[in-house]
Amino acid sequence: MQTRLTDDNVAEFLRERGIGPGAGGARVEPAGDGNINWVRRVRFAAPLPGLAGAGSVVVKQARPALERFPEYEVTTERIVFEARYYVEVGPLDREALCPRVLHFDEAERVLVLEDLGPVPRLDAALASAADAGAADGALARAAERLGGFLGAVHAATREAAPRLAPRFANDAMRRLHGDHIFALPLRENDFPLAPGLRAAAERVWKDAELVAIAGEAYERYLGPGRALVHADVQAGNVLLTGGGPKLLDAEIAHVGDPAFDAGTLLAHLAAPFVARGDAAAAAPLVRALWRGYADAGGDAAFPDAVRYAGLEALRRSIGAARMRATQEEAGALRVLDAAVGWIRTPAHEPASL
Repeated sequence: MQTRLTDDNVAEFLRERGIGPGAGGARVEPAGDGNINWVRRVRFAAPLPGLAGAGSVVVKQARPALERFPEYEVTTERIVFEARYYVEVGPLDREALCPRVLHFDEAERVLVLEDLGPVPRLDAALASAADAGAADGALARAAERLGGFLGAVHAATREAAPRLAPRFANDAMRRLHGDHIFALPLRENDFPLAPGLRAAAERVWKDAELVAIAGEAYERYLGPGRALVHADVQAGNVLLTGGGPKLLDAEIAHVGDPAFDAGTLLAHLAAPFVARGDAAAAAPLVRALWRGYADAGGDAAFPDAVRYAGLEALRRSIGAARMRATQEEAGALRVLDAAVGWIRTPAHEPASL
């Protein structure tokens, strides 16, 4: 039986595993959105050894029901795959883009990570940049570093894919995530949409060509993998620390299609600017992403990434998980229109996106 962590027992759970002082109080607070797992920040009264004076950690526990969507029950093994991802990419992560694992209790499905502190998320920074009408150099550098990390991981795990596939047989999360990208937004549903957006969604559902393209992309997504992928490189999973971007939440990691990682990130970099009616302002970020990716040896084809980007942008417009940029109907309609174009006729190079 899994020990169910609570705000009252998590500090003692950590102390029993040698994390935190043996006595003294601890403050427990939510950390992040906690959509999939139970996530808390635990602050101890004294600094923790080996953490450069830091006195807090982040604790994640996977439970059978997803935290924000309890109607979905998925194997708790998802956190095992997340821990394995961090271990596998560790030697490739020269710029420390992934959080440091401090402890993993596989039996209790508990992952303890370094606390990166109250730093901004990439989605908030992109929203601010879109409001200002331009992306600054810091965002471009973050995009390039993220692209470089993904390219390095894809290149290094290409030949090892057959060996890694059984260790990352994350089929339940892979399919749940895939359904929400490739299937549910392209068929009649009851997602809460404004009238104009629902009318646009209905046109998507009736577009046989578009639905067929999405179906083919889903088959590719589920097909034999070519490299280890994070599989959820969305802007909400990236923190912007003083030392650079940090990529979190690898619960969907599996051996899959490298273009999916690049395409997901591309969608999130571009969507806030598209929503504002200024797609050209996202061009420096897209170029930086692809430059970093290609320079690191990533071999995903740009049109494949763009098609995945379109499908991610479509589900973030009319699917269950809307992004910040598509909360207003006008912005959502612009993103949806761009998404349909990316899916139907994906660009062949960043300059023509």
